[in-house]
Order: sequence, then C-alpha cells, then structure tokens
Amino acid sequence: MKKAAILFVLSSLLWACQVQKTIVDKPILFDDERISLTKEYLLNRYNLEQETPEIVPRMIVLHWTAIPTLDGSFDAFKDSKLPNWRPDIENVSGLNVSTQFLVDRDGTIYRLMPENFMGRHVIGLNHCSIGVENVGGTEEHPLTKEQLKSNIWLVTYLAEKYNIDYLIGHYEYTLFEGHPLWLEVDDGYRTEKTDPGTDFMKKVRKATKRFNFKPVPSK
Repeated sequence: MKKAAILFVLSSLLWACQVQKTIVDKPILFDDERISLTKEYLLNRYNLEQETPEIVPRMIVLHWTAIPTLDGSFDAFKDSKLPNWRPDIENVSGLNVSTQFLVDRDGTIYRLMPENFMGRHVIGLNHCSIGVENVGGTEEHPLTKEQLKSNIWLVTYLAEKYNIDYLIGHYEYTLFEGHPLWLEVDDGYRTEKTDPGTDFMKKVRKATKRFNFKPVPSK
C-alpha cells in the first residue's frame, strides 16, 4: 500500500474515533391523530394508500430549523397538528412538520420519531426520505462544526443501515420534479429553501463520498 493511502486510512480511523456519537431518543407526539394525518397525507399528496405510516428510506435530506434553540426547534415539531403560525402550508394538510432527527448546536443527535415513519419535512419526497434538522442556521446562529461532525456521522449511520441512494440539502428538493421518486400531486405546491447551505452540503458530501450516492438531478 502506498504511503499516501496508508496515511489516508489512518487519518480516517483517527477521525472516526474522535467523533463517536450516540443517538438520544427524544420522541415527539406520534399518537393516533398523527398516524391518521400521516396516512391521509400519503394518500392525498402521493396517491399512496397505506395501512401504516411506514416508509422505505431512499434519501437523506439535511435541513436547518432557523430556530436558535433546541427547545424551540423541538416545540415546532412535537404536536400532531400544525400550529397557527404555519398558515402557508396548512391548506395542504393539517399534519404538523416533523423530522426523524434533530441535531443540537453542541452536536447532540436526537431521534424524534421512528426512522422508518414518514415525517413532513420536504415537499414531494417525504414518502422516501429521512430528515435531519439542525438547530439554528440563521446569520446570527450559523451551523456549528459540532453539527457538521454529527451530520457526517449520522449520514454514515443511515447509509450503512438503509439502501440510501441520495443525499441532498433541502434547497435541492425541486430538482427531483419529474424524477420517479417525486410524487407530489400539486404542481403549485412549492416553497423556496436555502437550508442547510451549499458549503455545509459540500463538506458532508466530501466526508461521505465512499457511499457513492447518486448525483442530484439537474434541470
């Protein structure tokens, strides 16, 4: 083995040892109402009639919450129905937004719901994706190095556990319009997104390139 290759392997092993993580379960409310609303969403938005809210994960979508605290971010997801401050998407479904994982600013990873249950976090692709939200993301509270390390660890964990084809930032979701995975029935239902930022995505992709995720479609 060449010296450069040996150094790369050693540095990768050292990095892996330094960023060992655990997942803390911090469940949001997933009661009968939320299950019913999720199944209704699957049917009305994707024409998928299911007995359960389960999904087959094919994609990981990284986000930021734009809320500076863990408690505030968690509160945005915890209830089954949308709060009054989200009238922009309430007419589409009363199901509250949610995500499988939430990463705090210190890098702590919280699992909010079963990994294979549908969360409402990305238009058109909820039925096949696992969402990872990061606390913060505003100019005043940019994403941290600790969050970056945790996202890399979490993407690795998920890619090793599931048959993940795509890793995308939320801002890239509309590039899947017309793709076989895209199932949103309403051509007018879109929101503009910039999270979690192109630089953040570039770093996560570089650190997880060994999984050979499929390229994001281009228009």
